[in-house]
Amino acid sequence: MESDTIHAVYILIPNFSLIFSQVVMSTGPLGDIHAKYVADKISKYARHSHNEDAYLQTSITGQLSLLDLMTEQLAEHGQSNFHSTRAKQYVELHDQVQISIGLLDSLESFLSTFQKDLTAVAGQISELQDRSQDIDNKLKSRRRIERPLSSLISDITIPPPLAVVILDTNVGEPWIEAIEDFERKLALSKSRSRVKAARDLGEVFEGLRIVPIRASVTTNMQVLQTSILLKYSSLYAFLHRQAHDVAMEVQRSYVGAARLYYETGFRRYSRSLGYVKVRTAEKFENIVASNNEHDFKLDLDRLAHSSIDGPAVTLAYMADDKSYKEPVEAMFRSLLLVFMDNTTAEYTFLSAFFNVAPLIINVNTNKPIQAPRASLSPEQSAFLELRSSNTLDHGVHRVASAGSTTFSDLAATPSSKEEQATYDSLWKQIFDPVLEYCKTFVRSVLDPKPLVIPLLTMIRLSEAVVTEVQKRRCPPGEHFIFSMLIQMWPVFREAMAENTEALKKLAEGTSGGYFSRATVTTDAMLTAMSKKYVILFNAFVYLTVNEEETMIFDNLLKLRNELTNLITRHTARVADPLAKATAQSTICENVLQGLNRNTHHMAHPKSQKIAFWAHLEEEARRKIVSAGQVRRR
Repeated sequence: MESDTIHAVYILIPNFSLIFSQVVMSTGPLGDIHAKYVADKISKYARHSHNEDAYLQTSITGQLSLLDLMTEQLAEHGQSNFHSTRAKQYVELHDQVQISIGLLDSLESFLSTFQKDLTAVAGQISELQDRSQDIDNKLKSRRRIERPLSSLISDITIPPPLAVVILDTNVGEPWIEAIEDFERKLALSKSRSRVKAARDLGEVFEGLRIVPIRASVTTNMQVLQTSILLKYSSLYAFLHRQAHDVAMEVQRSYVGAARLYYETGFRRYSRSLGYVKVRTAEKFENIVASNNEHDFKLDLDRLAHSSIDGPAVTLAYMADDKSYKEPVEAMFRSLLLVFMDNTTAEYTFLSAFFNVAPLIINVNTNKPIQAPRASLSPEQSAFLELRSSNTLDHGVHRVASAGSTTFSDLAATPSSKEEQATYDSLWKQIFDPVLEYCKTFVRSVLDPKPLVIPLLTMIRLSEAVVTEVQKRRCPPGEHFIFSMLIQMWPVFREAMAENTEALKKLAEGTSGGYFSRATVTTDAMLTAMSKKYVILFNAFVYLTVNEEETMIFDNLLKLRNELTNLITRHTARVADPLAKATAQSTICENVLQGLNRNTHHMAHPKSQKIAFWAHLEEEARRKIVSAGQVRRR
């Protein structure tokens, strides 16, 4: 029974689908849509009928009637019809929804971008807030240090009007207040020495500090002595006889002022010469190791520094030019001549001004008569000509040597050893600092050792200066220069000993050291040694006037002997007698030509020693002739 029923349903469903589709199709223009919809539903049931027996079984079991199915389909059809009438509205609504969705997407993108920009702006605002806070903190810090910094700047800076008064005006009433203000600022600057800015301005303060001192210290000493002091020499003599203590106070005041004057001038001058000396430093090397161009050329311009009447001295301002250069002997000569002129002139003034002659009463006329003394009135042109019109700070021009005798004659000759001791004591009190500056400079010249020829040049100059100082009658100056001369001779002897020893080792082939290989001499080496010897010999002869210069020519003789040994050992390696004699003749001839080439510069008996080399050259020529004859046989 159940199988029959199921079969009937299978038959009815397709038929019902066909009938229902026809009915629906006749209902209106949307019939096709609804017919298809119903047909699809029925077909769905049909398609799944075979596979879903359980469903049909359940429908049959649930007494699902055909009428119920039709009722359901009709209800769905009515609902579909309702929606069909509103399809246009649905389409429009759909389009609006799509537009809205597009707008929302754009709005979403815009909001996303805006959010990113807002985040960046928020970061920048945060950074600006941090910077603003930092600026506020810095402002607070600056405000805290504003007052101390203002006080510091006020303390360590110099107002331009104050600097103008000190630098561009002469000493006068405006200086009174200006110097007080400057000294106060100078003290404040020293108290702030831990501040870097104050240390940087230290040179400015030092320069301004020196200006007032220079305005008083570098006042022309010669003008003071000739125009003022000598005019009142008779008043000093009166004080010395009538109020000795007051005269001694005047003497001490003058000594203090003169000491400061010369100390300041020589300190600056020696420092300037030191700057120039460093620019042309020449290191000493023995005759074998040296390759200096001066070893192969006789420089007469440098040898001229051995004389007092030589080139002009170096002035202090020349050292400011960094390209200015002079050899060491020129610097030594400048310092020595400036020292000689100033010290001898000052000694003459001391022995003239402080020489108080005893008062002699003429009984017949009742007029006081002084013992004869040198007349040193300011009108005497000789006195004015013998003192430099320029100050030490501007170069310290030296006194002309030609007038030295006249200048010395103006001063009264000490009548006793006590008077001379008094003048010597005054001179030493004035020049003690100057002597130290000169000693320091001379030590810098001698250590390290200079070259031999410049050293002998300085020795000859020192000897000439000693002779000149003797003529000017300045015993303490003479003793000082002679002491420097004594220091130079051992250095010269040591330098010549090194040259001789180096040449000896080269001749023996041991110049390379005890464990080193023997040095092999060459013709070029012999030629170089010969040229160096010739230059050294000619320079020594040029710098020597007295024939009996034992130390100089003994050392030169030792050097010549070692050179002769070197030539002999070098040519001894040649086996051929003719070639050996030819080599000896060539070397001796070169030496002889070099010695004869410069004899017109020298008129000295020792220049006849070139006959020794002429004799050697003649012997070598005889050997050549003899060897040639033997070979022809």
